[in-house]
Amino acid sequence: MNANDEKKQVIIRNIEYLLTSSPYAENDTAASDLFSDTISELFSYHLKSSELYRNIIQGLSGSQITTTPETLADLPFLPVNLFKELDLKSSPTDQIVKTMTSSGTSGQVSKIYLDKDTARYQGKVLNSIVSSFIGNKRIPLLVIDSEKTVKDRNYFSARTAAIQGFSLFGKKPAFALNDDFTLNEAVVRDFFEQYSSGPYFVFGFTALVYFNFLHILKERNLSFKSNQGTLIHGGGWKKLQDQAVSNEQFKAFTQDTTGIQKVHNYYGMVEQTGSIFFECEEGHLHCSKYSDVYIRRADFSLCEPGEAGLIQVLSLLPLSYPGFNLLTEDMGEITSMDNCPCGRSGKTFKVHGRAKRAAIRGCSDVQY
Repeated sequence: MNANDEKKQVIIRNIEYLLTSSPYAENDTAASDLFSDTISELFSYHLKSSELYRNIIQGLSGSQITTTPETLADLPFLPVNLFKELDLKSSPTDQIVKTMTSSGTSGQVSKIYLDKDTARYQGKVLNSIVSSFIGNKRIPLLVIDSEKTVKDRNYFSARTAAIQGFSLFGKKPAFALNDDFTLNEAVVRDFFEQYSSGPYFVFGFTALVYFNFLHILKERNLSFKSNQGTLIHGGGWKKLQDQAVSNEQFKAFTQDTTGIQKVHNYYGMVEQTGSIFFECEEGHLHCSKYSDVYIRRADFSLCEPGEAGLIQVLSLLPLSYPGFNLLTEDMGEITSMDNCPCGRSGKTFKVHGRAKRAAIRGCSDVQY
């Protein structure tokens, strides 16, 4: 085992240690220090594992790369759209077991290469985060999607990964949509008739839940008055924001058509699958022990809490590709630190929406 393989094993041991306690443990200074140490290890690991990543960082830095900056905020980050333009990976090709693609509509998609370790810890961390909200017991699940989304072996998208991940918490998943993404009314009626009196959960990407499920129920004058369920949704708000649908309106519409009062949005992306930011009961997105968020101004300096800027996301999970420190194309702001009324510790934030497109200066000078 060479020095870089040993470094990877250190990263894995750190993640395993964090998995032994709650993802939102209060005043866990040791976990916070371990997160910082592991992110630094990831930076060093990917520099040595990927020549392409090393060339990009060299181009962005414009000088000798510093592998031990004073703070995590000083570490160089990648613009997330680079994964749409380049094949970035740190594991040998023969160790890649799965390639995920984003669900973008712009024509370009991100390609994310997973080895066995990365895929395994994506699942473990997702389980740690989600079970802290809905428990460990498997309960009936209604998926607001078509079954073909997970059955097509030649197509593995962010939606596929999300459905497979959340299906681990459900038993006998039912799919609410037909192959043409129209509502399968019979399946939906049968699900609510069987399970509405006990705990269950509904999962889907935000736009599909709103337009292909809730909106169609309203059009057909169908409603299910069951307050025992939980709705989990994520995957972007652009289509809803274009129609001026707020998070509060989305929740009210959900309650009106299904009776479901517990609605959790989450913020995540295919480039950091598994390390999602879950919305608590108070409506705040939470960083877990496996992730962190910074907000940056147009000049990339850090914003103050409550000041809007570009969202930067950090995650411990990307081992097979250098996606651990990314600048997104989304705007947001930090809302609290260790004082959310829900009782969970850590940093909270909210997302305002997609920023106006602008190239990250410096990338054009990098020799790929």
